[in-house]
Amino acid sequence: MSDLILHHFAGSPFSEKVRLILGFKGMTWRSVIVPSLMPKPDVVALTGGYRRTPFMQIGADIYCDTALMCRAIDALQPEPTLYPVATAGIADIVAQWADTTLFWTAVPFTLQPAGVTHVMQGSTPDELKAFAADRAAMNPNMRRATVADGGAATHTYLTRLEHLLSDGRPFLLGALPCIADFSAGQSIWFMHLAPPVAATLGSFPKVQHWYAQLKAYGHGTFTEISSTEAIAVAKAGAHVPLSFTPEPGLSAGDEVTVTPTDYAYDPVAGRLVGLAPNEIVIARTDERAGTVHVHFPRIAFQIKKPQPH
Repeated sequence: MSDLILHHFAGSPFSEKVRLILGFKGMTWRSVIVPSLMPKPDVVALTGGYRRTPFMQIGADIYCDTALMCRAIDALQPEPTLYPVATAGIADIVAQWADTTLFWTAVPFTLQPAGVTHVMQGSTPDELKAFAADRAAMNPNMRRATVADGGAATHTYLTRLEHLLSDGRPFLLGALPCIADFSAGQSIWFMHLAPPVAATLGSFPKVQHWYAQLKAYGHGTFTEISSTEAIAVAKAGAHVPLSFTPEPGLSAGDEVTVTPTDYAYDPVAGRLVGLAPNEIVIARTDERAGTVHVHFPRIAFQIKKPQPH
């Protein structure tokens, strides 16, 4: 049985990004379905308050944010790689654009009135209202584009992807799939959840063909387990070895909080046990999960020490 546990839910675009990567690598994994809305007591037991979906677990190590999760998956199973040497650097730049600019354009555009009834099919009016309130609380300062503006921006970004593929290359950056493809693919997947919105893709045949290749990878082989079982795995699990590179004002053992800087500003408190140019790791203890190490990327996260009284 695989050591990798993905905590996710069906309608989460970032979850689909990781699911397709697990399919691309042909991996076997365990699946925990988490609630799409707060409260999430079993999530908090593992993450300490990080509420975004998905997150990943390997034993007593919890990985937050797909940028870091994908690196961890690639280290766990290096072939086929998400980071081909031929596209090193540019792949991460395109992936970051896709995870932010493209995502925050295509996903809100898909959730327009004509699309939300398909994406949230089966939800009651009260459930729709609760979903909207929950997501608004995650990003209270976000200014939502009008349908016209969102449509224009989405069309522009799809045109750029179409241009990338115009020379006949099978994937965005060349002959091999890479992290950029899966980061961009999640938004295309989400658009397909709403047929009236997905009709927009009809003008972009190369994008459609490219996305069909990603979709064909599937999700690998997985077994569903409960969140209670995952918490028990954490309590009994070991931790991966860590490195620590001291930085000015930060030392091993410091009590800190780690907080996203882009949205869902929920701080996670713990003891700083790992630090590198691309990773922050804090140790925290939960009554049910025991001592877990929670991993975050450095980009878009802030480390903060408590202010002296």
